[in-house]
Amino acid sequence: MRRYEDGANQKRGLGALMEGGLTTVHQTSKSDENQRRIPVHQKVYTQLREAVLFGELAPGEAVTIQGLIERTGAGMTPIREAIRRLTSEGALEFRGNRRVVVPMLSVADIEELIFLRETLEPRLSERAARRATALDIRELEGLDAGLDEAIAQGDVGAYLRCNYAFHIKFYSVAKSPVLAEIAGGLWLRFGPSMRVVCGRMGTQNLPDNHKKALDALRAGDETAVAAAIRQDVLQGMKQLRDALENASSTGEMIDS
Repeated sequence: MRRYEDGANQKRGLGALMEGGLTTVHQTSKSDENQRRIPVHQKVYTQLREAVLFGELAPGEAVTIQGLIERTGAGMTPIREAIRRLTSEGALEFRGNRRVVVPMLSVADIEELIFLRETLEPRLSERAARRATALDIRELEGLDAGLDEAIAQGDVGAYLRCNYAFHIKFYSVAKSPVLAEIAGGLWLRFGPSMRVVCGRMGTQNLPDNHKKALDALRAGDETAVAAAIRQDVLQGMKQLRDALENASSTGEMIDS
């Protein structure tokens, strides 16, 4: 995780940050065509998954079928399927009287997440370092540049998306699908709480572990890449744990 400087200025979205704002007509047409081919239930699932992942749905927030219909414009069947899938992934949880909510983390939950991320991500990044091509490195540099831009603009949404994309790129390059699936799924557990922390913590003078990882990657130093990613994971997750410990509960952290 990188430092985030709080601010209300949200001038550029993730696409502009990652692509430099350059989208050709051909690319747009191709993208639109691909979107039309995706089944409605998959589109709805992806939309709701991202809403949880990037904290658009807050911890403890109730999710209703009617509310999601209004949010997505989709019908009841794909909404129910999306809720079922996200519940099975731990992104949502059922409560009594057919209520569905975004889970609220405890300190014990975060400790488990720290253990899992600290175990998985250095291993994935080490494997990625062995396989990364010049193109992979350039893509990671582009994502890191997107993070810098998001910080400069005070755009917490773009910051979270670029940070996630940076780590997911490492998972992809590692070519370890089982480990990557598990590591990627963990973000659904802490994403909503991370949004709350990033939105409140203001300027933080934290080491830039992404830059350290990129320097090590360019040098071909697998051990240093893994160490930088491990420190990045611990830095972000410990901030989340400290914020929760100081607030006593996720609800208090949100309301304070």
